[in-house]
Amino acid sequence: LVTGLDILFFWVARMIMMGLKFTGEVPFRDVYIHALVRDAEGQKMSKSKGNVIDPLSVMEKYGTDALRFTLASMASPGRDIKLAEERIEGYRNFANKIWNAARFILMHLDGPRKSVPLKDRAFADRWLMSRLNQAIRHVNAALEQYRFDQAAAHLYQFIWHEYCDWYLELIKPTLQDKDSVEAQRTRQTLVESFETLLRLLHPFMPFLSEEVWQAVPHEGESIMTQPYPAPDPAWDAKDAEAAFALLEQFVTTARAGRVLLNYLPGKTVDLYGAARDQQASLALGDLCRHLAHLSRSTVRLLPQEAWPATNVLRMATADLTLGLLVEGEVDLQKVLDRVTKQKDEGKQEAKRLEGKLGNADFTAKAPPDVVAEHEQRLHTIRREQTILTDSEGQLRAMMQSRQG
Repeated sequence: LVTGLDILFFWVARMIMMGLKFTGEVPFRDVYIHALVRDAEGQKMSKSKGNVIDPLSVMEKYGTDALRFTLASMASPGRDIKLAEERIEGYRNFANKIWNAARFILMHLDGPRKSVPLKDRAFADRWLMSRLNQAIRHVNAALEQYRFDQAAAHLYQFIWHEYCDWYLELIKPTLQDKDSVEAQRTRQTLVESFETLLRLLHPFMPFLSEEVWQAVPHEGESIMTQPYPAPDPAWDAKDAEAAFALLEQFVTTARAGRVLLNYLPGKTVDLYGAARDQQASLALGDLCRHLAHLSRSTVRLLPQEAWPATNVLRMATADLTLGLLVEGEVDLQKVLDRVTKQKDEGKQEAKRLEGKLGNADFTAKAPPDVVAEHEQRLHTIRREQTILTDSEGQLRAMMQSRQG
């Protein structure tokens, strides 16, 4: 039974007692108590207050699936939903992201597909299927515990960030040569992963997932009649996930360096890279073409002693060190001022996030996706602070060298 807290004793308890009285059995074993939907200020909706949100008008404006996903994402146990249009608009953007991904995929399916075991596929395909497998595990576990908010958060994180932001970008060069063996295998991975992803999403966004599913290669008449995805141990690829962690460190650090030096997005830059150990060094070597593509750079993997002695901005992460060649008439003082400003702003933002995450009331009542976003943002800021501090020292050294 699905019901609200306000009628728990007026209706639910009486149904149980009547069932026991007249049939000797309880009418239901599980009762899901959903949250009360309030306005953005947490006030109960009423016509007299004029704060009633008409779901039909919201559905007309933002889409039914966006409203469904919003309510699911905010369905944390023990707290009411403060429904604001900004949240619904955010999940409409999520729906648009899925539409755009579908268009990209359909545009690149023109060509043969070759199904081979995952172990024989490219790094990006193996990483993607391994991460999809993890998403399936997380979503299924959350649904079994009636944690629709957590399931929605896992779907959002995987689709937006891992699938769209990383995987689709990783495979673009491969798909350009559509007759290559790797492209044939990647097209097969695209179909397999996206069709599975749509089935995983279907309970949350049934209309969008059905329409897109009908457009991609599939079996059966409707997505509604297809089995819900279950994890497959054969999809796990821990080595690919470890390699991707290195790639992510490299690319995000390189992009941060480009921003610091105010390089134009389309400019190809010279990057040097050195890993902390032999295993990471071998992994980076295998990823070189992906590193160059995603960071828009010419990548040279060399020991640090082989790098140019001057005009290289060095940035360190947990597993590697990057060197970005300082080219042209770069105003180092302006770059240093920008670094100092970003450091100060980052410290303030980190302090604010630490305060919120250290508040037990916030972590208990906020939706899991909001808490996860705060934690991810704090992690990113701390990593950026390390890079900025290192960059500050490098810039001061370069300025002294120029003056000398």
